[in-house]
Amino acid sequence: MIIKKAELETVCGITSKLPEHTRFEFAFSGKSNVGKSSLINALMNRKSLARTSSQPGKTQTINFYNINDDLYFVDLPGYGYAKVSLEAKEKWGKMIERYLKKSQVLQIVFLLVDIRHEPSENDRTMFQWIVYNGYHPVIIATKLDKLKRSQVAKHVKMLREGLGMEKQDILIPFSAETKQGRDEIWELIEHIMDSRNETVQETF
Repeated sequence: MIIKKAELETVCGITSKLPEHTRFEFAFSGKSNVGKSSLINALMNRKSLARTSSQPGKTQTINFYNINDDLYFVDLPGYGYAKVSLEAKEKWGKMIERYLKKSQVLQIVFLLVDIRHEPSENDRTMFQWIVYNGYHPVIIATKLDKLKRSQVAKHVKMLREGLGMEKQDILIPFSAETKQGRDEIWELIEHIMDSRNETVQETF
């Protein structure tokens, strides 16, 4: 997709009303510092629209990015950061749950996991929680450039088994440095948009 427009349009806090519109939404979830902002920037062809930070737990809101007036990227708060209070974690959890249950146009939840390590307890919980809420998460295995090429297959298998993924579940290795995986993610997004639009047209 050629990105002609990409802008942060809506920021929702804990008590904010979620935006209502008919455009497709694609949500991004993941542990703090797993590379969510870097992935979103890479997909939007922007260097710093989604704010990256070396300080984990920075995203404390749900951020809606308008892409070409055609779809939205939805950046969900990062989870699993130890220095955040239990009360704050519970509020973020409720905020994410409210979004997953209320959005009428959410198509996919991309769950980002660091390819270098076994999935954490938080990663496994989030995976199961997304499934429980009625979605099949697409796993984006970040930090791909930190591995040797010969290690990739072994680590992909480790993630699939660690998360309890089914054979048909999708996992895409991604590097914010080399942009490897970017085209695959866009192909998936465009395929879903095309198939959903065809379904809508067939109902008329």
